[in-house]
Amino acid sequence: MSRAGARVGVGTRFRYDGESVEVVELAATTAGNEVVLKDVHGCVRRLSLKELLFSDRAEIVPDQAGPSAGDAGEIASVVLSQLRDDERRKVLERAEHVREVLTGYRSGSAELVREGEPRAEYGAREPAEVKYAAKARELGVSVRSIKQWVADFRRHGEAGLVSKHGLSGPTQPSVDDRWVETALEVMVEHTGQSKPSRTLVIERTRARVIARFGPEVVPQPSRATAFRVLEGLERRHPLFRLSTKRNRDIADRPGGPYGKLRPTRPGEYLLMDTTRLDVFAFDPLTLKWVQAELTVDSHSAC
Repeated sequence: MSRAGARVGVGTRFRYDGESVEVVELAATTAGNEVVLKDVHGCVRRLSLKELLFSDRAEIVPDQAGPSAGDAGEIASVVLSQLRDDERRKVLERAEHVREVLTGYRSGSAELVREGEPRAEYGAREPAEVKYAAKARELGVSVRSIKQWVADFRRHGEAGLVSKHGLSGPTQPSVDDRWVETALEVMVEHTGQSKPSRTLVIERTRARVIARFGPEVVPQPSRATAFRVLEGLERRHPLFRLSTKRNRDIADRPGGPYGKLRPTRPGEYLLMDTTRLDVFAFDPLTLKWVQAELTVDSHSAC
């Protein structure tokens, strides 16, 4: 079992109600899975596994250092959050195949066995090479690919199975923040001017980075990477895709909300839009059909 990416089993330490405890036994009962905890004084208590994993009273004590800003890669939650739904499903499905190769179970645990598991070709007594070959035939890939998936999964978990070219975010390439911010600065400056080309923005960004920070101080991205960065910045400040007039209208929007519309006296109503709608209503007094206008009374305007 796992909690927050950490393995929970015999030997895992927790801080429960402020007291240090260690898991000494896992037991399956008719009421569900339970764990046996032992504190520093040798006292033993039994809890349900669900309470241990999800209760605010329990906090896991990691046996190794957690993620830090100096790590070479992103943490799993960051990597997986950048995927589209279909990409995430593909990664999770691939992780199930890897866990089946390693443990014989797609969940990775015999406690969460599925129907028909473990399959004969992934039994505990089968050599690793046999399991790799069976999974390669099943998925129609090479044995080398299966071995690479297993190695990546062991090092980084599910995040290690994400394709380096499969992330949805256009700003995923590792580009110096100074280059990115300078590119955005150049894009903002062109808002009131004629629409520039992406190549022009890239060249001006490179020149400004060199003039501001010095030559060979900020790594310059390749042309293809720079285009992907601009594609991501387009979401923050539209410049290339829409018309020049539309881009200027977007740039002139107020930074905060417009605020609430408040009536000033009883019975007052506000005309929200003078454009007639393609909606008609029947007037019970004149017995005529009239075209509706969007209005709001004093109650809905509060």
